[in-house]
Amino acid sequence: MDPVVRVVVFSVSSFLFLFVVTKIMGKKQIAQLSFSDYVVGISLGSIAAEMATDPERPFYHFFIAMALYLVLDISLTLLARKGTLFKKLIRGRPLILVEEGRINYKNLTRSKLDINDLLSLCRAKGFFDLRDVFYVIFETSGEVSVLPSPAAAEAKRVDLGVTPPAPSLSKDVVVDGKVVDGALDQIGKDKTWLTERLENGADVTSVALATYYADTGELRVHYK
Repeated sequence: MDPVVRVVVFSVSSFLFLFVVTKIMGKKQIAQLSFSDYVVGISLGSIAAEMATDPERPFYHFFIAMALYLVLDISLTLLARKGTLFKKLIRGRPLILVEEGRINYKNLTRSKLDINDLLSLCRAKGFFDLRDVFYVIFETSGEVSVLPSPAAAEAKRVDLGVTPPAPSLSKDVVVDGKVVDGALDQIGKDKTWLTERLENGADVTSVALATYYADTGELRVHYK
């Protein structure tokens, strides 16, 4: 068979086989893929690409390999449905990143996230002020679920016909144990002012996040 024709035929064949495999595996959004789904997806794509371009190996070897990955993925899914233990081993478990308004730094480290990642995930959910966050749970899908604080969940002043003041962004003066000099300069403070406000003379390196709120003059500190 002509090499060009072979590439065309095998590319179409591998695409059709992958289409059938994904239909059997079921539809999922990218954010909902588990680790095993992600690994299987990459592996199937690699095998299909090699099938289309490798003229040396028999084509049915690639079909067997892709079918085997399909069987393994379905087996893992069925095992995860059988019990909690298998589900935790295969899909992991949710981690509480913020608990009752305080950052759980141990779980944040376990989730391979840093403070900036946490703040970014909260902003993506519409929470620009960490004071408005009561719980943040890092789901096994990689998404976060945010439970507002009781005060933030109350009726807003705008709902009562009262015009609220323009919001102002807070300043993170310490992030992951490091002082943000630019933020201190913007609020007109120095490191001496900062250290005086840490509990029991704590060192800055023990601070996960320290945020200054200009509207109240409050410095909110989360320790590691």
